Amino acid sequence: MSGYPACATDRRLPHAALAALVTEIFERCGMPAGHAALVADTLMRADLRGVHSHGVLRVPDYVHKLLEGGVEPAASPLVEKDAGAALLIDGGNSMGQIGAAFAMRQAIARAHSTQVAAAAVRGSNHCGAMAYYAMLALPEDMIGIAATNALPTMAPWGGVEKLLGINPLAVAIPAGEFPPIVFDAAFSAASHGKIRVYQQKGLAIPQGWSCDGEGRPTTDAAAALEGLLQPIGGYKGMGLALVMGILSAVLSGASFGTQLGNMVEGARPGADGHFFLALRVGAFEDAARFRRRVDEIIRQIRASRRAPEVERIFLPGEMEVETERRYRREGIPLNRATLAGLGATATRLGIDTAGLT
Repeated sequence: MSGYPACATDRRLPHAALAALVTEIFERCGMPAGHAALVADTLMRADLRGVHSHGVLRVPDYVHKLLEGGVEPAASPLVEKDAGAALLIDGGNSMGQIGAAFAMRQAIARAHSTQVAAAAVRGSNHCGAMAYYAMLALPEDMIGIAATNALPTMAPWGGVEKLLGINPLAVAIPAGEFPPIVFDAAFSAASHGKIRVYQQKGLAIPQGWSCDGEGRPTTDAAAALEGLLQPIGGYKGMGLALVMGILSAVLSGASFGTQLGNMVEGARPGADGHFFLALRVGAFEDAARFRRRVDEIIRQIRASRRAPEVERIFLPGEMEVETERRYRREGIPLNRATLAGLGATATRLGIDTAGLT
């Protein structure tokens, strides 16, 4: 996780109070209490882990989807096709978090008997940070894998037309003594949501994150939001995004690329697709021995020789664990734009916003 820049005007809010407010917002939109709490929890966990691009910044957009955007607030997903270790899930045009959590939990439950189980989802919507779903497998001594499609914001390598989403992948691997290894990344140098945070703070983005609409590299956040995200690793990142998009959308019958919508008009409701996989460690190796070996890998990497000026080497997910501990103590830092959007949304729904201003 690359950190977000701090601003003097950021304000820290207790995560429990923030979660209660966001849950109430979604309930006022017509979501059942349990579903509203789940969506709020996914956003809160993202903010707690420092992934603010997928935190409560998303609330105004989600409320628009629920009230005017065609997403069904009270919809529930269901298993459309059951092929043993393979499940096809119809999200029913519910919020993406509802279908995604349902699918991952179905895959985990099935993997207890089939050892490996996959669930492909269609009829869904934006589901937030993928680590949330991959990590659901960890308490069961399983490896969790989660992927999703996304609105097209990247061009094919060498092109300037938005045809590919950044289509992220998350993998959660249990450890023993140490925190689990949790990798969650899109196949662009930065997510659209992360660039949006920089724009909200009036900051330039780093070189290599984005191009303008003509394919020229830019550090201007506004131009980047209108332009093209750059893939990680050049053509390799584009290829990985293509593969994750096919797993998430084509395999399930969901929409791919421009079929999903665009960044100006938004996604078509119920057009998103996701892919989830649960692998029971004990089917391959003794689970305790596996965790010990993962710990050995972590120790070796932590103790390895560092480059000049590097104080510490982090494993995937370590920064997020430490950020969550700090934010639980000190509160979640939110910028003015995020707070204003959250406050305006709450006021619109008749919710007291005392404490946000």
